[in-house]
Amino acid sequence: MGNDGGSIPKRRELVKEAARLPTASELKATALESLTHAWSTCPISSEPLDPHNTAADSRGRLYNYETVLRCLIPGANESSDAGEERQSQEAAEFARSGIRSLKDIIKLRFSLRKDEKRGAEIRVCPLSMKELGAATRAVYVVPCGHVFAETVMKELLAAEESPAANTDTDATPEKKTSHCPECSEVFALRDIVPVLPVDEADVEKCAARIEELKTLGLAHNLKKDKSAGGKKKKRKAAEEEEGSKANENGADGDRPAQKEKKQKKDRNDISSRINNSMTATLTAKVLAEQDERNRQRKLAAAVR
Repeated sequence: MGNDGGSIPKRRELVKEAARLPTASELKATALESLTHAWSTCPISSEPLDPHNTAADSRGRLYNYETVLRCLIPGANESSDAGEERQSQEAAEFARSGIRSLKDIIKLRFSLRKDEKRGAEIRVCPLSMKELGAATRAVYVVPCGHVFAETVMKELLAAEESPAANTDTDATPEKKTSHCPECSEVFALRDIVPVLPVDEADVEKCAARIEELKTLGLAHNLKKDKSAGGKKKKRKAAEEEEGSKANENGADGDRPAQKEKKQKKDRNDISSRINNSMTATLTAKVLAEQDERNRQRKLAAAVR
């Protein structure tokens, strides 16, 4: 037993703990840790989020506004090798974000409060004064960008939808509007975007809003999306071109039938101009026989 190779370790000596699935509390702690990191760190530059210059995209993800500007502006490069490596990493993360222009983000307007214990500024809801972060669900309003606690916003909307306060009863859910509690700017209810959503329902809501704005030709900040308009024009031009080709093909295919119809009409006119009924009948019979011979001649030529 003196490390001479004569001892063989057993399984119970090597495996101290049996494999098991993580508990609900462990999963919740892991999700909270991930959410805390998303609330405090820019995913593009991995730098701490600046509460004064924070932007959010249509899916509720948070970025440093200056980082997005640096990635959108060509030529803002660093000359050193470390700077080039950092730039390549930022470019890869930025491409993964799906942001193509400033129309795809909204600059958020947080209410800040000095925390005496931490000695730093914290983001809070301007109505409930709750701290906004991983422990509190938050939403922001488009296009003003003010951020509120989700529970407070739901209570305000529920109060507005009450029979006593609701004056526009004929409005559909898509067309219902409200006013921002902070700046009184009008916004549609669909333009309340959750910040860093984790529930599947919130993620699907964000995706449905993006599709609806695309059909309306609007970007995330509710300005006109030129790329969507260009696609519509191209599609319309293609449809018009296909329609013109179909009309030309139809006209070419109908030419023999139109010619035969015209000849038949001319013959009827000839017979109608003859005053003698017997002569008109004889002329019509001769023309009919001639048409029959012409038809048989064409069939014979087609067989050959």
